[in-house]
Amino acid sequence: MTTPAEPAHEVRSDTPHPPAAPAPTPRRISGAVWAALGIVYVVWGSTYLGIRVVVETMPPFLSAGARYVVAGLLLAAVIAWRQGPAALKVTPRQLGSAALVGVLLLVGGNALVVLAETSIPSGLAALLVASVPAWVVVLRAAAGERPGRGAFAGVALGLVGLGVLTLPGLSGEVRIGGVALVVVAALLWSIGSFASGRLTMPANPFTASAYEMLAGGLGGLAVALLRGEHQGFDPADVSTRSWVALAYLVVFGSLIAFTAYAWLLQTAPLSLVATYAYVNPVVAVLLGALVLGEALSWPIAVGGAVVVAGVCLIVSTERRR
Repeated sequence: MTTPAEPAHEVRSDTPHPPAAPAPTPRRISGAVWAALGIVYVVWGSTYLGIRVVVETMPPFLSAGARYVVAGLLLAAVIAWRQGPAALKVTPRQLGSAALVGVLLLVGGNALVVLAETSIPSGLAALLVASVPAWVVVLRAAAGERPGRGAFAGVALGLVGLGVLTLPGLSGEVRIGGVALVVVAALLWSIGSFASGRLTMPANPFTASAYEMLAGGLGGLAVALLRGEHQGFDPADVSTRSWVALAYLVVFGSLIAFTAYAWLLQTAPLSLVATYAYVNPVVAVLLGALVLGEALSWPIAVGGAVVVAGVCLIVSTERRR
């Protein structure tokens, strides 16, 4: 007589067999992750539009510096409120590293984009900035790392795309100086991102970000003073929509979206988080066309598609490593 646990035709062996390992359960992406990713997709993609509106009536470095000083102070206040003032304590070396990264990212990277958007469309700026992952691969290779053939193929595609994206500047449709500024900005942003993983940074990523924003903001204001942007500047001449756009950049672009991004880095697969690099430009181009009526010429469409394809190849290659 058999029992349900012992089938009638069971073949027994004297050699014990270990129980079969259960099949791995695919990691489920929660609704909170998708919500945070949506914030990063839309908000960071919309910051290019916000910047374009700000510089309509505000000086570029002055507005960028003010944005990050205010955002840095707000973030520091939130950290002190939620975690206590001790959470802001850092060593001189950590402070110096955060300041260096902040200047590279926000003065070299972001503020140059702000300056460039006084002469080129926001969508074109976003597509040029999408080359950042390609520059990071180049920097990693220069440091002795071996990113892989797929990553280098992505870099090659990205460079082809950048070449096509510069055609509007070469043909006179936009200022070539603005295109060059964004390319330099993307390179400096990449250097800052690359250096941040190799310097002694504050252990708390939010504390590091607060000091980065303060350093970048003060650096931007210093450049504004050197450029004489304060001379003749009257806040009363700034349009209401430029003030609203600046407030949007401070609250949503620098605080909410960054907080969502930092949380995603600790919660979601990196390969999923990295997709923002090729979604943001698409959002920026669409918003620029819909809200500001920016023309979508064939070099921008084709070059942008090639750059996005290159970044996608880089991200997919890193996902498999």
